[in-house]
Amino acid sequence: MNIIGLNAFHGDSSACLVQDGQLVAAAEEERFQRVKHWAGFPARAISYCLEAGNVALADVDYICINSNSRANLLRKTGYALRHKPDVSFLLDRIKNRHRRSNIGAELATAFPDVRFTGQIVAVEHHLAHLVSAHTVSPFATSACVSLDGFGDFSSTAWGLGTGPDIEVLGRVYFPHSLGIFYQAMTQFLGFPHYGDEYKVMGLAPYGRARFLQQLREIVSLVDNGSFRLNLRYFCHYRQGVDYEWSSGSPRVGQLFSRDLSELLHMPARSPDQPLGQDHFDLARSTQAMYEEAFFHLLRAIYNQTQERHLTLSGGCAMNSVANGKVYRKTPFTKLYLHPAAGDAGGAIGAAFWQWHQLDPGSTGREMQSRFVMTHANWGPEYSADFISAMLDRKADELKKSGCLVKRINDGDHLCAQTAEAVAEGKVIGWFQGRMEWGPRALGNRSIVCDPRRADMKDILNRKIKRRESFRPFAPSVLRHEVAQWFEEDDDVPFMMQVFQIRPEKRAQIPAVTHVDGSGRLQTVTEQSNPLYFTLISSFADLTGIPMVLNTSFNENEPVVCTPAQALDCFLRTQMDVLVLGPFFVTR
Repeated sequence: MNIIGLNAFHGDSSACLVQDGQLVAAAEEERFQRVKHWAGFPARAISYCLEAGNVALADVDYICINSNSRANLLRKTGYALRHKPDVSFLLDRIKNRHRRSNIGAELATAFPDVRFTGQIVAVEHHLAHLVSAHTVSPFATSACVSLDGFGDFSSTAWGLGTGPDIEVLGRVYFPHSLGIFYQAMTQFLGFPHYGDEYKVMGLAPYGRARFLQQLREIVSLVDNGSFRLNLRYFCHYRQGVDYEWSSGSPRVGQLFSRDLSELLHMPARSPDQPLGQDHFDLARSTQAMYEEAFFHLLRAIYNQTQERHLTLSGGCAMNSVANGKVYRKTPFTKLYLHPAAGDAGGAIGAAFWQWHQLDPGSTGREMQSRFVMTHANWGPEYSADFISAMLDRKADELKKSGCLVKRINDGDHLCAQTAEAVAEGKVIGWFQGRMEWGPRALGNRSIVCDPRRADMKDILNRKIKRRESFRPFAPSVLRHEVAQWFEEDDDVPFMMQVFQIRPEKRAQIPAVTHVDGSGRLQTVTEQSNPLYFTLISSFADLTGIPMVLNTSFNENEPVVCTPAQALDCFLRTQMDVLVLGPFFVTR
């Protein structure tokens, strides 16, 4: 049974392949198109998944998309009749619905030589999110929550997951959305691009929450655990904001109204304006307001379900700062988030929803063991021979750049030499195995550095990443050492939670300690990533520090996918070493 899951015509378009209930491959289209958050039909991601599964499109039984235009149809109709939105708003909705109902035509265009004879299935957006988190988690039961901007006319859904089944217990409908609130504040702070919310999270620790009272006029908490927006401060409900695109980089129109400046007694920041204390304080207040509403919702869901396991999904589940406080602020005792919690992950939810609808007996196959996502390595990989041939083609360019290439076939020796370079303060491009699924580099497409160097954050932001100086970097830490270095002790394999670093340890690892003493950690085990585990262990043997600084292997572009992209990024930046499979490249 071959099932393709899709997130299409949303930001972070993606595809996955599920075979007999097991995930085989998953990738975002941006990695192939080389446009961040690429939106549209993920034809190249589909091609990759088919290749990884050794199947043709004709072998696929179902193609499942994480949106159903018929979902919440009565509410949509009632809203349109009551509020009479702009004609352009209605036309946009009709156009987007037509796009999503035309998957067959998109397949025919992308794969003209193959006829798809399977069934196309539409899965409601938030149901796909809930399934994506609960059914791939290690929990038999969980309270499952989806929060994002909007999808199929709602912004939030929650329920109880039991085995493969999801019982949806509540929703928050358009036009109320925590995702819209956070994105509007992100725009107001002068970060206009799709996905810039993480910049506000990084900025927040530099300020005080002195605007929190004003923001409570924007977001109000409801007794049942949900929330409402004061629509006076927003535009999306009356004129519409395009959240679906045919191709290219997503762009979102202005979400906030002029009244927001009056409420805050400050103008919106332009992107080229220097950051000041007002901006730091507003970022901190935005994060504080989000957390108030988030934990208010989670506590109500716990009271409703009495379930101590929590699974989170949706774009808001990428708020790693709030995620790291779940155990302190709610009764939940275990949390699971998969590595692509945002819309990309809806592809997995759509595919697994369909798998669990099937009677395995009717396929003539036995039910496979339940799939649990314990690692994120679902993308393309490249053999040593492939990399060697690429390096041979680039020999002249490498020579002109003063590069030396040597091959180290022994993995322990490769990791030991890399660890020595890290300990010497060098910046390492680390390219190994299968590309990660989701926005985080988790040890296969990473830039690795020494966390002990106080100047490393500035070096990376200025010379390699070429980005804002306030943005922090994350540690990859050996799982069995977490309790010695952090105030929480938990599995965080996908870098989706921020914990406080123990005060007595912060001075030892300044490059990964944020201004508020926190770190967005990734826990690494030998089972999940043996080579990366060996690299960090080798660094610990040299220095006594059981972690390395890890950031994504890119420079204002999607994370590198191919060896050639890794080499190009290495050559145009000021990295010192590139470890490309077994090849150790220096200059």
